[in-house]
Amino acid sequence: MNILVLNSGSSSVKYQFISMAGERVLAKGIVEKIGSSDAIISYQPEDKNKIREIREVLNHTTAIEMVLQLLLHPQHGVIRDKAEIAGIGHRVVHGGEDFSGSVLVTEKIRATIRKCIQFASLHNPANLKGIEACDVHLPGIPQVGVFDTAFHQTIPPKAYIYGLPYALYKKLSIRRYGFHGTSHGFVARRAAEFLGRPFADLKLVTCHLGNGASLAAVAGGRSVDTTMGFTPLEGLVMGTRCGSIDPALVPYIMEREKLSAKEIDSIMNKNSGMLGLTETSNDMREIEQEAARGSERHKLAIDIYAYHVKKYVGAYIAALGGLDALVFTGGIGENSRLVRRLVCEGLETFGLVLDPARNEKNERDISRGKAKILVIPTNEELAIARDTKVILEARPKGEVAVAPAVPKPPAPAAFKPEETAKLVLLWARNPKADPAVLAGKLASALGRAVEAEAVRAELVRLSLSSPVPAPRPARSP
Repeated sequence: MNILVLNSGSSSVKYQFISMAGERVLAKGIVEKIGSSDAIISYQPEDKNKIREIREVLNHTTAIEMVLQLLLHPQHGVIRDKAEIAGIGHRVVHGGEDFSGSVLVTEKIRATIRKCIQFASLHNPANLKGIEACDVHLPGIPQVGVFDTAFHQTIPPKAYIYGLPYALYKKLSIRRYGFHGTSHGFVARRAAEFLGRPFADLKLVTCHLGNGASLAAVAGGRSVDTTMGFTPLEGLVMGTRCGSIDPALVPYIMEREKLSAKEIDSIMNKNSGMLGLTETSNDMREIEQEAARGSERHKLAIDIYAYHVKKYVGAYIAALGGLDALVFTGGIGENSRLVRRLVCEGLETFGLVLDPARNEKNERDISRGKAKILVIPTNEELAIARDTKVILEARPKGEVAVAPAVPKPPAPAAFKPEETAKLVLLWARNPKADPAVLAGKLASALGRAVEAEAVRAELVRLSLSSPVPAPRPARSP
């Protein structure tokens, strides 16, 4: 069985083509700068030279078409026919409270993913574009959605409900969702395999440390807490994100610096974290080099980063009531010996004793205490492929995926992406509101006139409303 794994971003598509027999990556690559005339297409087939081209790629449909052309290429391809693709696994960032696992993509599932645009206005629309592009180029081949948030849907209410008015949770679904779930789940299961113990018997803290970073507390094979929250901004200090701060700082900075909501959001998400602290880089490798050269600012940034990780590790050991293993993964977790050492310093009382020599050698087990300290490479693409395989094998034999009778691109949006996001938020507060009412509120938010019919059409496009049926002809008396 061959699985095509797709991670569709706003201007890129990352892909891997995996043979599940031996779990071999037959080909992988990325299409970057989608929407331009100088898009970059990279393709690396197994045991062959890497191919890199610059082409015009105006949308995701064209990007997927080019990926398929490379997979089918007479010289560089790895398959001869599209029929050799058994299924397609899509990374989907946000599944809200609707998905606690991966699912076969149906029209109902698409509508739910669209509903979750209110939580991930930059990511879910791009994920849907990847699904729709496969409708066009791979009709009839089943598609599976694998959600970043799904693994954390087992977190109990005491850990996911914020100390805000409960009415806001009921009305706006404001709660901790958590992210990096595919990675946390993958490395937690790998840790159980390495330890030779049942996954359900272990208490683990998994540390996904990269440009984006989060921790998860895992007990009984289930996520019971995680550091990221309603958005990926909460929790640890990250590459460009500030992590958890006093919420009162937001209006304070806005007032003092005369910033808009969009500007303060950009500061916290794109200009804070390690980049904001060092004022030079968000790359931990570069930061460690500057610290080694004597830069006090870069040393401080590393100390802040490691301290926040350590603080959450301690908190999660308390929440779990003990610990069997601490797992490091992600670009920093897998490669930064310095960060791992700083995080583990002082945790000896919990049975976490780092072995300096093993840490320097980057071995799988870098501990010498009662609790294990493990370095386990993550592989989200393989996790997506595995989930896709399981779902495909669970389908009734003989069932055939049904593609749209006449594949066609989605209707053009009447609003800009940020305007659509505002509309979805307004709709989420009152799904039964008349389009005319929503149009009035959206007009106030945008500072321009908005037609009720445009709002109605946009809600239909997003599958948040049904088309108005044509009036029936009047009966003759």
